[in-house]
Amino acid sequence: MECGPLKRVFSVSSLVAAGLWSAVVPINAQVNVTQYHNHSSRDGLYIDGAFTQSAATNLTRDLNFDGTIIGNVYTQPLYIEGGPSGPMIIAVTESNNVYALDAVNGSIIWQRNVGAPVPANDLNCTITGSMGIIGTPVVDLASRALFLDAMVTPDGGATIKHYIISLNVDTGAINSGWPVDVE
Repeated sequence: MECGPLKRVFSVSSLVAAGLWSAVVPINAQVNVTQYHNHSSRDGLYIDGAFTQSAATNLTRDLNFDGTIIGNVYTQPLYIEGGPSGPMIIAVTESNNVYALDAVNGSIIWQRNVGAPVPANDLNCTITGSMGIIGTPVVDLASRALFLDAMVTPDGGATIKHYIISLNVDTGAINSGWPVDVE
């Protein structure tokens, strides 16, 4: 079963929503979204006091935002107020691509591919073309580290591995001591 167009619509919609949300929040607000649903209970309830009904009525689509990325997105984009050049969005794809986008205009700050994703034919249960990063990463702002799980085939398809990877939030460089093979 192929869901390609729906996934692309969802990923673009998520990035547009993140871009719109960044336009509503005051410049000095601390609104970092560093994990799934923005808190450890993961219940989906996140309340931002600046996002009121009156603020929502003034939302408009920013036609200058162009957050074009390659790959299907199955995760929640993350938002970091204090990126290397201002607010940024972190988006990851099933193709094992990790992107840091400028939250204002969508331009790519940095990007990294963390390894070849596993083709669907090599897996027993998947509805997608390949399996790479399908879980929302987490950011530790104190250490400026992004952590994620990626399914990779490091040797061209002979083996399948799960790697936990840590990247520098500001540069996309792989942090020392990573990745960790959890298979």
